[in-house]
Amino acid sequence: MKIGFFSETGTNQKYPKDFPNARTEVAWCLALNAPMCSLEQMPKEEFQLGIVIIPKNNPNVDLNRIKKVCDKVAVMQEGPHWYFQDYSVEQQFHYFNTLMDADWVYCHNKSDVNYYEGLGCKDVRVMQSLMITDDIASRSEWSDLTMIGGNFVSWYGGFDSYMVAREIGYPIYAPSMGRKQKQEDSIEDVTYLPYLSWRDWLKTLSQFSIGIHLMRTHAAGTFALNCGFHGIPCIGYRGLDTQELLHPHTTVNIGDLKEAKKIAQKLKEDEDFYKKCSITSLQNYEKIYSEKEWKWSWRTENER
Repeated sequence: MKIGFFSETGTNQKYPKDFPNARTEVAWCLALNAPMCSLEQMPKEEFQLGIVIIPKNNPNVDLNRIKKVCDKVAVMQEGPHWYFQDYSVEQQFHYFNTLMDADWVYCHNKSDVNYYEGLGCKDVRVMQSLMITDDIASRSEWSDLTMIGGNFVSWYGGFDSYMVAREIGYPIYAPSMGRKQKQEDSIEDVTYLPYLSWRDWLKTLSQFSIGIHLMRTHAAGTFALNCGFHGIPCIGYRGLDTQELLHPHTTVNIGDLKEAKKIAQKLKEDEDFYKKCSITSLQNYEKIYSEKEWKWSWRTENER
């Protein structure tokens, strides 16, 4: 099947295999040997399937333009399934109508399927998150360091992660994300990494022993996925496929900081528990999220 992805960052070209910022949508393109096409300037070639990633900040996509170069058009979930409800009322209905006009919808998590079916989407399929790790080695040695997964805003739940990280007592680090507040640099016991490419981020993460990402905003789940690739136990909230499947022993209900703190202490104090969590994440990554398994999942979801 000839496939093209369509996004606001597309340039109607394929990414090179060693692209340094191979986030999830880039990994999908690489795995399917598909170009990332522009939403503004339609490509000259035609596709059997066009997968549209609707921009968060500019959702007024015209699927009819894309249908001119694609036999079938699917919409890929971007962000949490409820994100569109922060749009203007007019844009909310436009987004809804776009979903209805698509041949089907891809979503991030099994927990998202019922939502889109409830909206009225007749065909909803899960497209798993993916990492292309051909020349990246999983960790072989690390230090007693904790990485929290996001900044101090409700989108990332940084304060939740911080409170649990303090329970462990290891030095705390955090990435710099787009929603980072300037005041965060004044938090004395958190060291912020500079903005990193995906490849540099993954290599840096390999130095850490515990990940914490108590993020209520459930979408692609890349932090839990990155930790799973390295065998880093990750404490996170239920409802996210990458968290639940890769880190079943360190997953808690949303808002259950008490249980999250208990697990954090156990990871620090119980060596056998830590090893079990680490081995489980490594094994499940290979069974579920390796590129080989992703392609099998893709074929299974799309043989309809």
